[in-house]
Amino acid sequence: MIKLFKGIKPYKIAVIVILIFTFMQTFTELFLPTIMAKIVDVGIVNEDMAYILRMGAIMLAVAGIGGACSVYSRYLSSKVANGFGRNLRQQVFQKVEGYSLQEFDHMGTSSLITRTTNDITQVQNVLVMLLRIFVMAPIMAIGGIIMAITRNPNLSVTLVGVIVVLAIVIGILASKSLPLFKSIQKKLDRLNLVLRERLTGIRVIRAFNKTTYEKSRFQKANQDLTDTTKRVNKMMALLQPLLTLLFSLTTIVIVWAGAFKVNEGSMLVGDLMAYIQYVSLIMFALIMLTMVFIMVPRASASATRIQEVLSMETPIKDPVNPQNTHTKKGYVTFDHVTFGFQGAEGHALQDISFQAKPGEVTAIIGGTGSGKSTLIHLLARFYDATQGAIMVDGMDIRHMTQKALREKIGLVPQKAVLFSGTIAENIRFGSENASDEDIKHAATIAQATEFIEQMDDGYDAVIAQGGTNLSGGQKQRLSIARALVKKPEIYIFDDSFSALDFKTDAKLRKALKQEVTEGTVLIVAQRVTTVMDADRIIVLDDGVMVGMGTHEELLSSCEVYEQIVRSQLSEEELA
Repeated sequence: MIKLFKGIKPYKIAVIVILIFTFMQTFTELFLPTIMAKIVDVGIVNEDMAYILRMGAIMLAVAGIGGACSVYSRYLSSKVANGFGRNLRQQVFQKVEGYSLQEFDHMGTSSLITRTTNDITQVQNVLVMLLRIFVMAPIMAIGGIIMAITRNPNLSVTLVGVIVVLAIVIGILASKSLPLFKSIQKKLDRLNLVLRERLTGIRVIRAFNKTTYEKSRFQKANQDLTDTTKRVNKMMALLQPLLTLLFSLTTIVIVWAGAFKVNEGSMLVGDLMAYIQYVSLIMFALIMLTMVFIMVPRASASATRIQEVLSMETPIKDPVNPQNTHTKKGYVTFDHVTFGFQGAEGHALQDISFQAKPGEVTAIIGGTGSGKSTLIHLLARFYDATQGAIMVDGMDIRHMTQKALREKIGLVPQKAVLFSGTIAENIRFGSENASDEDIKHAATIAQATEFIEQMDDGYDAVIAQGGTNLSGGQKQRLSIARALVKKPEIYIFDDSFSALDFKTDAKLRKALKQEVTEGTVLIVAQRVTTVMDADRIIVLDDGVMVGMGTHEELLSSCEVYEQIVRSQLSEEELA
């Protein structure tokens, strides 16, 4: 947690001000019982009204100063904590943005969401406490003990026993609560994961009539979290009455012992009243410290999880001295590329070599799990090749910055992803500088104009979160338009025509061929009709390239391709 708190440096002046005002507040609270004792022992005993009024005015002024210091220090500490939380969230977000897909697979989306929200909130809340209580409580406890001892050393023996008991309670709570708080955060991750899967997969769940099963999964995760939280709450519920009982017993003992001393004349009534107030301040300070020791373990567990995100190093990094091609071409070369996922047995791709040139269409076809999408992910450098090299315009992509590489690429992912906003905003996501004419032109090529113009607001029509108010084919066409408006050197279509009917598919590919005459086009598909007109077809089977050539060449030379074709086309279509 100390590593995270280094983020307070930008607020060091504000922190110093908080410490000063907190010290002033604590000093005023320690001074008030002494003033009250003088009012009782001098003013009331001697019936000196002028003294009472004078000391009363001083007491009121001291209390006012203390109150003002308290309000301002609370406000400033909240402001610092909020700023710290905002910066930490931004820091985590930027770190996660730089993750490769490998880190996302390792962490999990639901866990990253929990760490960015709930965990940071826990640390932020503790920071508010630490900025004030961690300064106030020790000063108040030590100052109160000193003032109490100066009033009557003999009565102070009781305080030693109270402090020892509290230390034992804090030690037991810390040892019991830390593992539970860590467990709560992990179980919250699990609950978020189940909930996210339930919400995103609601159509599949209902289609397979698995609502009851998913409900039981959620109930199990929810109950697991609830049971652990109950254990923590029981400990907290036990703590409050225990502290109250301890405080009450201490007060009773001091009043009883103090009454004897007042009766025998060794202690004044005002001193006894001041002593009781100092004991109250000491107990209050110790209770505050106890609450800090309770909250810190939970925040410590959250801080550890946040630090895991910030300290995780991604294997995909920009080179120290990046190189640029300085030319707009789009030549793609795979040179004996092999890749395997971390922890997986075997390779997802094995010894892949080919070239894709500007002005040509290179298609990649194969069965499910053959490595088609993985190949595309390597080109976009979502992963790095285990062996071999991938080059763009003759340069190894590992020698380029990720930004420079992806500026050359327009990717349409396998699963169409749209963002909340208008249709125009989603298409313009491909190029911020795209004009309205550019957007409409891209939509025309993507065969999206017809359904867009049928909407009441046209290009200003609002897309719901995740594009739930659009069909699969409409979402894919908007994703294609988004890539087209970017006008990149390399166009990648990762099974992007699968949700289109054959007629729309054919029209789109025809328009695409006329539009993209200088760019390099890579099409991943499972439909033979989508790839058969390509200049070059690469056939993958279980991560191995088993064929490369034109449609006619592969029919006679590649058995796997022939099987795929015969499974999709009739004899008449083959002829």
